[in-house]
Amino acid sequence: MAVTLIEYAHSCQIYCYNKEYKSLETRFTDFTYLNKEENKMHFKKVKTILSAHNGMNIYRGCTHGCIYCDSRSKCYHIDHEFEDVEVKVNAPELLEEALRKKRKKCMIGTGSMCDPYMHCEIELNHTRKCLEIIDRYGFGLSILTKSDRILRDLDLLKSINEKAKCVVQLTLTTYDADLCRILEPAVSTTKRRFEVLKIMHENHIPTVVWLDPILPFINDTEENLRGILNYCIEAKVYGIICFGMGMTLREGNREYFYQKLDQHFPGLKEKYHGKYGYSYEIKSDHNEKLMRIFYEECRANGIVCSNSAIFQYLHTYEQRHDIEQISMFE
Repeated sequence: MAVTLIEYAHSCQIYCYNKEYKSLETRFTDFTYLNKEENKMHFKKVKTILSAHNGMNIYRGCTHGCIYCDSRSKCYHIDHEFEDVEVKVNAPELLEEALRKKRKKCMIGTGSMCDPYMHCEIELNHTRKCLEIIDRYGFGLSILTKSDRILRDLDLLKSINEKAKCVVQLTLTTYDADLCRILEPAVSTTKRRFEVLKIMHENHIPTVVWLDPILPFINDTEENLRGILNYCIEAKVYGIICFGMGMTLREGNREYFYQKLDQHFPGLKEKYHGKYGYSYEIKSDHNEKLMRIFYEECRANGIVCSNSAIFQYLHTYEQRHDIEQISMFE
């Protein structure tokens, strides 16, 4: 990077990161993000880091507090408090060992279960260490987050994308800022995530948006959908993943979601109970209308909206030809 100090800000925090990656200053303007009682973590050595499909979770649990989070579901067997984040302390070492052994380069994915840029990452730099390894070994990256903390690692994302392919994915669910702070209380606002998407595009890094979940009776409106789509169009995203206008609820995340409905939307839990019972898939009554708008706008603006096509893109490794040609003559 041309500058020695990277400074960026959003509504809750300001980060100042030294180019040499030896010092990090974090200044908090909202005490809730500094509450050590709420944002606990513990450390664990694990045996493996990459899944069969080359995905990894550097952390288990999360401090973002999204009221709909599926990762709270008991089927994932997280055996500690969800906010007490498990840090896989040897993740970078395991990743380097795994990449060194691979015969073919591939895309490495992270963020699908637990956000790689939650609050503890600022202190620990585990995600950054893993990105450095991916970059060093010439692998591709598919990374998903809701946080603008990813901008701290823009230099690495650019370097990975110059050698292979780096795809940055962000989740956008709620256009209205006040509603966003209720549904996703400890993450960057949707507007800030939109700004991150634009920054990625300016740096030639392809982006994908997850338009999921959409909560019945809360953000399943045409106004909300068009607001998010306008952000995606302006940011020139590659594609939008959408599984329909709705959400999923199962044991573990259902109880937490209903607790938050009682807190923020009195009476709505009973409405969910009456209409959906204990169904896993919760579809909005406006699904058909909203999905028609979704497909029309995506196709009119050249945004890929086939989930299968996007997933294939995320999993397809691409080596830059200019890098390959240079290596032949070295």
